[in-house]
Amino acid sequence: MNKSLSLLLIGLIIIGVVAFSGCAGNAGDTTANETSAEAVATGETSTDELVAAIGTHGGEPAAGFNPITGWGYNHEPLIQSTLFKKDSNANLINDLATNYTVSEDGLTWTVKIRNDVKFHDGVPLTAKDVAFTFNTASNASGQVDLSMLEKATALNNETVEFKLNDNQATFINKLVVIGIVPEHAYGENYGQNPIGSGPYKFVKWDKGQQVILEANPDYYGETPYFKKLTIVYMQADTAFAAAKSGQIDLAEIPSSYANQNVNGMKIVSLDSIDARGISFPMQANTGKKTENGYTIGNNVTSDAAIRKALNIGIDRQALINGALNGQGQEEFTGVDKVPWGNKEAIFEDGNIDEAKKILSDAGWVDTDGDGIVEKNGQKAEFTLLYAATAQERQALAVSISEEAKKIGISINPEGASWDKIDTLAHSTPIVFGYGSLDPTDMYLKYYSKSYDPANYNNIIMYNNSVVDSYLRKAITSSDQNTANENWQLAAWDGKTGFSEKGDATWMWMATINYVYIVDEDIDMGTPKIQPHGADIFGNILEWKRTEN
Repeated sequence: MNKSLSLLLIGLIIIGVVAFSGCAGNAGDTTANETSAEAVATGETSTDELVAAIGTHGGEPAAGFNPITGWGYNHEPLIQSTLFKKDSNANLINDLATNYTVSEDGLTWTVKIRNDVKFHDGVPLTAKDVAFTFNTASNASGQVDLSMLEKATALNNETVEFKLNDNQATFINKLVVIGIVPEHAYGENYGQNPIGSGPYKFVKWDKGQQVILEANPDYYGETPYFKKLTIVYMQADTAFAAAKSGQIDLAEIPSSYANQNVNGMKIVSLDSIDARGISFPMQANTGKKTENGYTIGNNVTSDAAIRKALNIGIDRQALINGALNGQGQEEFTGVDKVPWGNKEAIFEDGNIDEAKKILSDAGWVDTDGDGIVEKNGQKAEFTLLYAATAQERQALAVSISEEAKKIGISINPEGASWDKIDTLAHSTPIVFGYGSLDPTDMYLKYYSKSYDPANYNNIIMYNNSVVDSYLRKAITSSDQNTANENWQLAAWDGKTGFSEKGDATWMWMATINYVYIVDEDIDMGTPKIQPHGADIFGNILEWKRTEN
């Protein structure tokens, strides 16, 4: 539909939702900044313009639109190009790259790139820019783990060589997620005014309000149907109201709105591999501190019986039906839906009697009749932290606390900032979100030597030499079948593993659906597999308006 984006009307919409805007957040993890009437430009929009309020993918990046600091990780960067991409079936496809080879020892990767690509300022993109990007990202120690990269070198304008210090076959996934930046135009303020070679050119960023992108006329790939893309930063309730009134084309909305009927709009619910799980500190609290002085250990969750009882006793479908309004699927290992997930590690849940027996057999008994079991004077009670800005994590935490009472465990949900969570992560269970098409995430979560609190890698301080062995074999195997087999064995090999059947390191609950309200005239093509944080624009080149 043709939309007149009236400044006054958007302002009235915002005023109208003030009364209830605080009751719900985004369906994903990022709560967008408050918007103002200036968030959407005035004037008529044509059919080839798209206005979207996306709390996750388009959530305002604090450091700007800079791949070095995390922009584009796990989702389409729009402004920049990557060496490779993955299609809607998660198959590897070329972007800037034309082919690649790997040395027999797995330590040298050579990538050939196209010779017909220009940055938005007209300067040709060469292998030097690729090498610069990866070396800069590696030195920055940003969101993408590049600890295995020794150095990237441009052999000529069309060839870049990557030297690794560890033969991680999963390095290919790093070549998918890092957008290439121009060496000649990269500096401290790059994220504020980025130049790339992707399908869209950066036009303007009104911080706290919107970013405007325009189609790149020199793009080497398929020409985008939408010539202008405006991403507005609105709270979810505000965005829903704006979509209902026809002022925006697409908005991410909370799962609680999934059953709404809105004239001229459709509700799109996308499955994801974005799992929500609870980390369990594995060590007891013996007085140890981190180098920053934070407490290590938890005397309740360090007992495997507690971890197993919660995994077995909680009814995941009940959590989904309630906390997520049915918008999700059960999750048992954190990787159930990907090829390296182990179906043998999945178990029957919602068994309250079995959960109580596990606790009783381990010495957890309610001796004072208050409904909470205890052992050696220690109550089965702990705080469960979640990011205060994440509505679905809050809902899951509250629901978990109610379910846990049925088996005699007291859980106290508490919302907090990530700064506060950082200080408590070694001693307090946390509701986290994970979901990637790169199995390295699993390696970083469970490999004993991957511990890095700055990135929450192995934050539970898990150490199982058998699991370590499987993880090393998996990440260094160039044969995908062998790799997947070892990833699966790390979860459960019949005797041990990180899953509930083994050490019960986490309690995975559900993968969430990402829910959107969309103009009924928009054809979104075949969406890509949605990772943690969503990738709604992952197939933007397939999108078009069908009213004509």
